[in-house]
Amino acid sequence: MLALAELLRLDKPYGTLLLLWPSLWALTIASGGRPTVGLVATFCLGAFVMRSAGCAVNDLADRRLDARVDRTKDRPLASGRLTPADALAAITLLLALAALLLWPLPPLTRWLSLPAVALTALYPFMKRVFPAPQLVLGAAFGWGVPMAWSAVHNRLDPTAWLLFFATLCWATAYDTIYALMDLADDERAGIHSTARLFGHWNWLAIALLGAAMLALLAAAGRRADLHLPFSLALGAVALLFFYQAARVRMGIDRHAAFRLFRAHVGVGLIVLLGIELDYVVRYLMVR
Repeated sequence: MLALAELLRLDKPYGTLLLLWPSLWALTIASGGRPTVGLVATFCLGAFVMRSAGCAVNDLADRRLDARVDRTKDRPLASGRLTPADALAAITLLLALAALLLWPLPPLTRWLSLPAVALTALYPFMKRVFPAPQLVLGAAFGWGVPMAWSAVHNRLDPTAWLLFFATLCWATAYDTIYALMDLADDERAGIHSTARLFGHWNWLAIALLGAAMLALLAAAGRRADLHLPFSLALGAVALLFFYQAARVRMGIDRHAAFRLFRAHVGVGLIVLLGIELDYVVRYLMVR
């Protein structure tokens, strides 16, 4: 059971939160600040299920590679504590649970789940052939946005796509930082990453991706008529991106890269709190 928990990353919830925050941004804005408890619960459970499934797919595809990398050699599949059949059984069960969560949702949301599954399955293999696989990961982590928006309205509009592309930029930035931890191992193994692609200019790429994320969120906020609390949240995020780009430019080790990556859990929460506070202030002013 411990090996299965490690496969599903039950001890590392930050990945689930990074997947969840954009969906909650979309749910909150699409519902005018009042998402239903049922939808919030559905997307919270969905984030947990799909992140766990994605980790299992990734470890299954990378089991031989992981065995040659210090950071990952003790993962359950790489170390032989679980078999590929065990991983396939877990993935099947998780996808079945995801299908059950989707069943009460509108037809468009159910159709949109198909690209989500495809992106989850595709990402581990893109690392072998595509110079910027973090873009695929970003699309996978952002796909909850159109699903959440459609769950409220059974349609999509430009605000949903602005939030999606903001998430794509954000995820590419933080996963570039994450990839810095394995830069030497990836170079030896011939595994692609944006950390390898950008090289000496990683700091600038992180800054520009952060700026693009903030610009897209600001555009979404204007469409949703969000004001001061949301703007303050974006300002706080801008300061963090500036700090992280400066740290990367100075040079960081593996442990520092992980700390910078993990801080992005707070970024997603700050944006969500900015959205929520904006609607609370609006409600109090109307009263």
